[in-house]
Amino acid sequence: MLTTAHSRQHHAFEKSPSSHMKNLDRKLQQAMNNATSKYMQRIYPLGIQRSSSNLTLSSLSLSQNSNDSSLSSSNSSWEPKVPLLYGGTFSPWGDVLVSLEMRREDDDKASDHDVEGGEDDFDCSEPGSLHRCSWITKNSDEAYVQFHDECWGVPVYSDNRLFELLSLSGMLIDHNWTEILKRRDMYREVFADFDPSRVAKMDEDAIAEISGNKELKLAECRVRCIVENAKCIQKVAKEFGSFSGYMWGHVNHRPVVGKYRHHKYIPFRTPKSEAVSKDLVRRGFRLVGPVIVYSFMQAAGMAIDHLVDCFRFPECVRLAERSWGITNIAA
Repeated sequence: MLTTAHSRQHHAFEKSPSSHMKNLDRKLQQAMNNATSKYMQRIYPLGIQRSSSNLTLSSLSLSQNSNDSSLSSSNSSWEPKVPLLYGGTFSPWGDVLVSLEMRREDDDKASDHDVEGGEDDFDCSEPGSLHRCSWITKNSDEAYVQFHDECWGVPVYSDNRLFELLSLSGMLIDHNWTEILKRRDMYREVFADFDPSRVAKMDEDAIAEISGNKELKLAECRVRCIVENAKCIQKVAKEFGSFSGYMWGHVNHRPVVGKYRHHKYIPFRTPKSEAVSKDLVRRGFRLVGPVIVYSFMQAAGMAIDHLVDCFRFPECVRLAERSWGITNIAA
């Protein structure tokens, strides 16, 4: 039988491993939160304001590898009041946006969808303004808000525009969406409006000129990735008829529609993006890790991840439904 002193030592010894594991878990969680904060600032450009919400960094965790480009996609923006006067407009990608008169008809429909997640989402919109995804805040940059309102989640079928979005998504490894979007016109100019046939012909002088332009903030290795991807797109287009047909074929020419009520349920990578990434890498593409690929899929409307109470959710779904037949024919 153990003495009292020995008994105390024995119990202390038994508890120490558990205490040690708790300390390790605590340090690991802290490291994950720090990494999450770092990468969230790239994807959610201005961060999520916590003063009026219960959002946590842990709900936005992601992983990244500079080799496989595993970067995630997300957002942040401001909530401007949009006048409900115009009947429709065109997005920078050439896709017609649904008229605002039709938006009211879909407000109730979104709530009828089966959704994943709880009821703890919050409303950051102001009276009289359109309700956007919860990562859109009053501090968000106008360029990113426009991207959310007009482009993100809208199905894109043009090879040039898909090449552009793939390239911009790859830039997330160094920059956030706001920074990228503010330089989008410059990128279009130096990369020949992202025409794969022209970019593929860029020589060493052109690559050096682009990487030497301090306004673009693109390292030479990033420029080379874009040029190499253009060459890969040409090969894919020969095999599948178009880069669009190849990419949309991965989702059977129909967007994957997420029905999320809270941003914390939106994935940063999916089995589908991992499969697409693997095939792209096999074909020689670069900067196409599964997280960057999912960012691309979200931006190109291959994955519609607007929250169901966002005014863009029903619009993007409707645009996708209208395009299914056209996409199948094109493929």
